Amino acid sequence: MGEKPKSNIDEIFDRYLDAETKIFRNRDVLSPHYVPDILPHRDNKFEELAKILAPALRGGAPSNIFIYGTTGTGKTAVTKQVLAKLKERAESRDLAFKYSYMNCQHVDTKYRVLTQLCEDIGIDVPFTGLHFDVIYQKFKEALDELDTMHVTVLDEVDMLYRKSSESLYVLTRMNSDLENSKISIIGITNDVNFKETLDPRIRSSLSEEEIVFSPYTAEQLNDILAQRAEVAFHKNILEFGVINLCSAVGAQQHGDARRSLDLLRVASELAERNGDENVTELHVRKAQQVIERNTVVEVLTSLPIQTKAVLQAIFMGEGKSEEITTGDVYKIYSKICKLVRLDILTTRRVGDLINELDMLGIITAQVISKGRGGRSKRIHLTVPHKQVREVIESDFRLSKIFEMKEI
Repeated sequence: MGEKPKSNIDEIFDRYLDAETKIFRNRDVLSPHYVPDILPHRDNKFEELAKILAPALRGGAPSNIFIYGTTGTGKTAVTKQVLAKLKERAESRDLAFKYSYMNCQHVDTKYRVLTQLCEDIGIDVPFTGLHFDVIYQKFKEALDELDTMHVTVLDEVDMLYRKSSESLYVLTRMNSDLENSKISIIGITNDVNFKETLDPRIRSSLSEEEIVFSPYTAEQLNDILAQRAEVAFHKNILEFGVINLCSAVGAQQHGDARRSLDLLRVASELAERNGDENVTELHVRKAQQVIERNTVVEVLTSLPIQTKAVLQAIFMGEGKSEEITTGDVYKIYSKICKLVRLDILTTRRVGDLINELDMLGIITAQVISKGRGGRSKRIHLTVPHKQVREVIESDFRLSKIFEMKEI
């Protein structure tokens, strides 16, 4: 019997394996989860955070810390690295020290926060079922028994506050209930205006110390990318100008290192898939389109059901008329809600959701005067209609609307 002919899939895998040796040496260093040993241009932030946390090495309770700055400015990486070094130093001195890290995009209720904290110190609690006060008591007693210093990192703390402000209040006041142990909170946020929205009681507790991470400049992003590229790629893989272009894009996006690294990673993966030997500026331009498309879909998918219903109303309104206003959107939105049994929000609240979509860049809402009829807004979608439809169709509650003729 002769050799079985290779399928297209086998050829793809073979090409990938060959390309792997040509482009990447270690692709993991371009991942958003990778924390390098050295973070360029953040020495002063390492020192600032280390000085605040240092009292833990003598059994003292560090101040609560509020860390803020735009996306991709090194907040999480610096925090994780300082805490890892602090734990290492504490253990070498036989000091009891623990820390928890949680991303509040996923751990977004007071129950989940306490459940996670319990798990981190070895206490098993059910994911649901127990009263919050019972879990709080379990955590407090277990922590006191450990006689330890505990630092809790709440990354994207604004997400938690919006859903459960009580969680923050409880955590910032916990020291008054502890007898043998101490707890310190580090809140991290990308929302530079978040502090202004905080309840004054929480603000005073959470903001005992503040660290602000300013955006990276294009030159600083260049250094960060060059450092990662040296480990990520084989020699002479990146053509001249690739790192400069990725850095310039990140600098335009509020000095976002994550954006620059994503761009470099996706550009390199496109080159790898094409079987190209070098990564060029053309690959970077193509990667920009891929990332922007993925970002739009991600934003649209994460919208709450009421906002999606408003977006669907705008989408369907644009399909019927060249120009639609807030009033047109509200009429269609009300019909959608009746058909899928959603609560119909007030015109004011729907106006707020339209403003939110405008702020996200999904639509433009331009104020127009209607004479005696007052003022309204002229609304247009700014993202591709195809992507909007795909995302709405993926929501089973709203997908059937497209099949109905009453709208």
